[in-house]
Amino acid sequence: MKIQICRKRLSRSTGGDMVILTMLAAGAAFSALPLVFVISSAFKPMNELFLFPPQFLVRNPTLKNFSDLLILMGKSWVPISRYLLNSVIIVLLGLAGNIIFGSLAAYVLSKHKFPGKKLVNDMILLSLMFASPVVAIPNYLTLSYLGFINTYWGVIVPTWGSTLGLYLMRNFMDTMIPDTYLEAARLDGATELQIFWKVAMPLVKPAWLTMLILAFQHLWGVTGDNVLYAEQLKPLPYALRQIAAGGIGRAGVTYAVALVMMTVPIVVFVVNQTKVVQTMATSGID
Repeated sequence: MKIQICRKRLSRSTGGDMVILTMLAAGAAFSALPLVFVISSAFKPMNELFLFPPQFLVRNPTLKNFSDLLILMGKSWVPISRYLLNSVIIVLLGLAGNIIFGSLAAYVLSKHKFPGKKLVNDMILLSLMFASPVVAIPNYLTLSYLGFINTYWGVIVPTWGSTLGLYLMRNFMDTMIPDTYLEAARLDGATELQIFWKVAMPLVKPAWLTMLILAFQHLWGVTGDNVLYAEQLKPLPYALRQIAAGGIGRAGVTYAVALVMMTVPIVVFVVNQTKVVQTMATSGID
């Protein structure tokens, strides 16, 4: 006697779909309010910035805040181009090291067996629970011992040890790279480095793009206050923050600086958002 099991297919009604869509739209609109406020305030004249009660949207948009920002940048005793060059150096070297060391470590943790592997994985997961201020003093002592204080490396090297991108990459490799692919490459005589570069890395492109985006967002906003003391080594965010900290008369410039600093990471994320979503979904991150 055969027992036939019938599975009931669940489907939402049109009304249910509309309710869910409405809730998601409301949540998205609420999340976008801070961004809209910064954009609006960046174009407000001075008299609108201090209205009471405050006005959310600008009434008479102006570019004066941005022109004042350009004037103040031109008066810096260190050329603003120097600050920009410092940021470019920090970002490029930080991204290169982050993707190289992070992906190599993820490949070994995902596809190789060695004593203490579970302990290392547990330590990586545990490190995600610590906020950066908690480890600020140990990091400073380590950088001082290595002689990286007041150098670019003091900002760049800690980014190479970021564990969030490593965690995502490892989980992505566990899911997206079949062991049979690696065994076939070994039978063909490929070295481990060749397997990593020509087999593994192309299959996990969404993951390492996500690593780059996460590292870029951190590096683009870094000021290096704790490790960079020479003015010639300061990055662009430090210079812009100093300009914006000139008092209440620079309130409009402050919003202009905030908009400038937000624009670049947002553009980078929007261009690559599909890859980020795919990585988060595959890596089990909600």
